Amino acid sequence: MTKLEVYDPAMCCSTGVCGPEVDPALVTFAADLKWVAEQGVTVQRYNLGTEPQAFAANPLVLKEMEAGMDRLPIIAVDGHIVSTGVHLSRDQLAAKLGLTPKPRLTVKADGSSCCSPKSGCC
Repeated sequence: MTKLEVYDPAMCCSTGVCGPEVDPALVTFAADLKWVAEQGVTVQRYNLGTEPQAFAANPLVLKEMEAGMDRLPIIAVDGHIVSTGVHLSRDQLAAKLGLTPKPRLTVKADGSSCCSPKSGCC
């Protein structure tokens, strides 16, 4: 089974839905990680503020952090670092994991969905 690990900078929470300002990029990334897990990938996320031992236990992560804290987040697939410094999009995650992403449902300005009834797109 494929394993995806995300080593995040110190944050109050990884969802982005905490504190006075919501970070929409973190909300999207959390949803994308949920999608990855639904595809059968084991997802483990570590927060530097609450799980520093996970960072210290991984020599590859330590080496990246020695280059600078701007290397966080660090994303690894099966123990190999595949990205540093950015939260990957769903398409990027899918490419790194060999998955085929499903298109997201879009909503029209009037609030209706883009799919017609029984079209199979939803």
